[in-house]
Amino acid sequence: MRSLSPGYGVALAALLAGCAVGPDFRSPAPPATGRYTEASLPDATGEAEGVSQRFFQQQALPQQWWTLFGSSRLDALVAQALAASPTLDEAQARLDQAAAAYAAQAGTLWPQVDANLAATREKINTPAPGDPPLRNFGPFTLYHASIDVSYTLDLFGGERRALESLAARTDYQRYQLEAARLALAGNVTVSVIREAALADRIALTEALLAAQRQQLDITSQQERQGGVSRQDLLGQRTLVMQTEALLPPLRQQHAALRHQLAVYLGHAPGDGLPPLPRLDELRLPTQLPWRVPAELARRRPDIRAAEALLAGATAEVGVATANLYPRLTLSGSLGTDQLESSRLLESFNAWKLGAGLVQPLFHGGALRAQKRGAEAALRAAEATYRQTVLTGLQQVADALHALHMDASLLHARANAADDAVAYRDIATRRLALGGISRLSVLDAERQTLQTALDAQAARADRYADTAALLQALGGGWIDTDIAPAASAAR
Repeated sequence: MRSLSPGYGVALAALLAGCAVGPDFRSPAPPATGRYTEASLPDATGEAEGVSQRFFQQQALPQQWWTLFGSSRLDALVAQALAASPTLDEAQARLDQAAAAYAAQAGTLWPQVDANLAATREKINTPAPGDPPLRNFGPFTLYHASIDVSYTLDLFGGERRALESLAARTDYQRYQLEAARLALAGNVTVSVIREAALADRIALTEALLAAQRQQLDITSQQERQGGVSRQDLLGQRTLVMQTEALLPPLRQQHAALRHQLAVYLGHAPGDGLPPLPRLDELRLPTQLPWRVPAELARRRPDIRAAEALLAGATAEVGVATANLYPRLTLSGSLGTDQLESSRLLESFNAWKLGAGLVQPLFHGGALRAQKRGAEAALRAAEATYRQTVLTGLQQVADALHALHMDASLLHARANAADDAVAYRDIATRRLALGGISRLSVLDAERQTLQTALDAQAARADRYADTAALLQALGGGWIDTDIAPAASAAR
């Protein structure tokens, strides 16, 4: 027999191996921009309360980035949330489900081998007159045992594309789990900061209300004695009522934050919370990481998840394309049959080999419509990826800008609070000397408490926006070198 030339051998190997139709996935190009904000920001925020935050092109950030706040209580809360959150349990289960679906699809690339055992009770009737003679069998039992093998050649890569799609979906669920962990840690950290800030704000507002009530009592006495007008009394009473009206929504927000924090920790709000850190127990991170937008796209899990969906959509186009082409299936069987009746006992072995080719001819346009649908889904995945990248860049830009504004605002409010304290101290000394009234001292105390409230709110924003930046940058990184950031790139 004439042997095949090398060229024919290569062609045959290529035919048997098949070619994967449809587009091959390529990772999207990283963002071309080199900065997050329209105007360049300095390498450090302004100084507030003696602290300035500097930005470093830092390639080392702890995976447990919340530890930068230096609170063991915060660390314990985040650890409890990561261990007990139903949200993470759901994300882990979906990852396991995706991995199992991938393993199931991978099994279809191998030949399918099945054992077949069967027993039937049969009877062949005597032929009618005029029919060919036939041996008259009484009822008999037919036993069958065989090993069946089938294998569908993946000539056009449809099965491999399906496997690529499932692998991408597994990656998507993995990044979704990572994103859920990052979001949960960020939510717990910010909630702890906001809860502590609200607790302080409630305490300061109650102290402010007590000072205003004292002023109201003095003003009321003065009004009865004719020292002030009725208008002055009503103005002071209105101020007290306005401050009283601040407390119910503050307490409601505080309770809602504690309820939400309990859910983050994986238990019912009625079960209470462990001791929470106060705001002054937290340490403000002063060296903050920074990465160029192109690196951000390789770090943030939500962007990586969107990229995985894009890869899966690309593979689905290949699956839909392969469905337009023929499918070749090889099959074989080796077995034995045994026939048993009252009149005979016979057995014989049997084998068979076969091949089947299926070529779609007419499906009412369904297959091509499925291909167009897969191509539309690919375009949608591309748009989703671009939007996810833009959203990530926006979140980093917002956090960077907020930190600079937080420092400026806290600097102004802290100075105002210091001046109010100095003014109150002077007023207290003048009261001791008889130079001013008690009402003036109470007014100075009220101003001190009000400026302290304003400074405390700005301080809490600075902590919360720091946590937001660390979360927006994608959490912990694995590299180690640190270099000062170039301000022009931000």
